Amino acid sequence: MRFWVKLAGLASALALPQAAMAQGAKLSSPVELAAAAEELKPGQWVWAPDISPDGPVVVYVDLSRQLADIYRNGVRIGVSTISSGKPGHETPTGVFKILQKDRWHHSSTYNNAPMFFQQRLTWGGVALHAGGLPGYPESHGCIHLPYKFAEQLFATTTMGGTIIVQGQAGSPLTIPAAGVLTPAAMDGTPANYRPLGDEGWRWSPEAAPEGPMSIIVSTVDQRMVVLRNGIEIGRSRIEYGDTPSGSHVATLIRAKDGSLNWSLVALPGHGEEAGHSVDATFMSRLRMPHGFKVALQQAIVPGTHVLVTHSPLRADTTGVPITVVAANQ
Repeated sequence: MRFWVKLAGLASALALPQAAMAQGAKLSSPVELAAAAEELKPGQWVWAPDISPDGPVVVYVDLSRQLADIYRNGVRIGVSTISSGKPGHETPTGVFKILQKDRWHHSSTYNNAPMFFQQRLTWGGVALHAGGLPGYPESHGCIHLPYKFAEQLFATTTMGGTIIVQGQAGSPLTIPAAGVLTPAAMDGTPANYRPLGDEGWRWSPEAAPEGPMSIIVSTVDQRMVVLRNGIEIGRSRIEYGDTPSGSHVATLIRAKDGSLNWSLVALPGHGEEAGHSVDATFMSRLRMPHGFKVALQQAIVPGTHVLVTHSPLRADTTGVPITVVAANQ
């Protein structure tokens, strides 16, 4: 029988019968969630939506741990075991947007196989959906989730939401926001801002008047690209004060007191960057033309995601594929 259980702490989690935890546990505090998440076995999951009831949702899939962490408004609200692509059908890594949601999807490739609560990441066939959880990678590239967890996640995410797939996920760190990608002191107060010239940028918001916004910053190309609803609406040259220690994703969130903050997560997707800690000042070292900065300030809203990557925006010349943002073109 499938049912909900509520944990009182780690001891309770460990005492739960296997049948209960195999379905999942609904929790009520970050401490309970953290304790139970450390003990998950294949097919198990924990869910605590009331910890952070509102705000933008970001899903972090850690292929090395075979786990998915769900954050809402920068706070972790759920953890689930997963099964990713098996050898020869590896799940791609990168930062993806949810392109399609289909509650009762059936595969057009694999003999009409059910893939319920599907959330498509690429038009090549990679998606999150309910599926088998044997305790090791066994899919054809998709990310399998427990059935009830897939249902809960499906009801929580929105079209255009951000899914991050990496070999190792980081822990979020929140710092105060100071404008839009403008230099800030460590306490979040604006620092002296010296704009670049107004040449070398373009801004066309009419190309996509509505939809979720993502900003990609390549420190290799020294360029920024702004996407709304998967369509490019802006591009500019930028300058970085220092070389970043790794890849980062920041989500603009609104705190309970009304202030805006960036929720930061390190994404060590490359071997030489693995294990590096989050750099809370990376947003402070970015410079851009003043006109572009003003336009961006007027367009950015809570829920906007910023990816800072050492990968180029152009085609990768290293021979190693990387998906920066997958969107419906």
